[in-house]
Amino acid sequence: MTTTYDCTIDDERARGLEHAQRAISEKKCVVLPTDTVYGIGADAFSPQAVTMLLVSKGRSRTMPPPVLIPRINALDGLATDVSADARKLAEAFWPGGLTLILHAQPSLDWDLGETKGTVALRMPADDVALELLTLTGPLAVSSANRTGQAPAQTAAAARDQLAESVEVYLEGGPRPLAGEAGVPSTIVDATGPRLRVVRNGAVSLDELRAHVPDVLGLGEIPMAGEEPVTGPAAAGNGAAEDATDDAGRAASSGSSAVTGIEAEPAGPAGNQQP
Repeated sequence: MTTTYDCTIDDERARGLEHAQRAISEKKCVVLPTDTVYGIGADAFSPQAVTMLLVSKGRSRTMPPPVLIPRINALDGLATDVSADARKLAEAFWPGGLTLILHAQPSLDWDLGETKGTVALRMPADDVALELLTLTGPLAVSSANRTGQAPAQTAAAARDQLAESVEVYLEGGPRPLAGEAGVPSTIVDATGPRLRVVRNGAVSLDELRAHVPDVLGLGEIPMAGEEPVTGPAAAGNGAAEDATDDAGRAASSGSSAVTGIEAEPAGPAGNQQP
């Protein structure tokens, strides 16, 4: 039976997190608040649970969900060949509105969809989300809405769209926590020789370049004589494409970027990210 918990009340929050943890262990879906929009989450290591998440949203395997993590040191357990520049951005903007598309650890037993060997990772700046992630471990999370519909800014709005396909709804109040509504995380493809923005969002290009000066902006190409950009963003598939499904919100707000759970991204690893 579907249950909603008001996480602004301490006792109810504790009960809700316990129920959500149990639901995740049973391969069911939960709705949780993030710092951008509400997300629908499932066990990232359960193909059954990830399939249920995609079905609940009306999405195919070509738009795999990103993965939310509870701490920065989870990065190396899920991704490989993480560059020094990618680490600089993670340290500067996590927890927060930055999603990194990285090469997935090949040894991991998971199936997020057609990711082309990549994974989109983010650490959200939301206490309820981080507490749940600490209890469950990494979660596949996409924006809590049916594909093509507006991302939910409350658990009640998510329930209107997802109904009984979700076991637990954690209500944490209106989202986003700060900034303009409808602005998703910035997505950076870190699988090539240079970092490249594939969706504009909460973290500006100037902010990124304050830490990594040669980050390529959305649509920028290397100067003549420079090594060409490779990886999902350049190929037009994989994590970068997935990043647009959850970029749904970005699309609805007029953004040309691909997405993650926030709005619906398009592309394998980053497509459905919040």
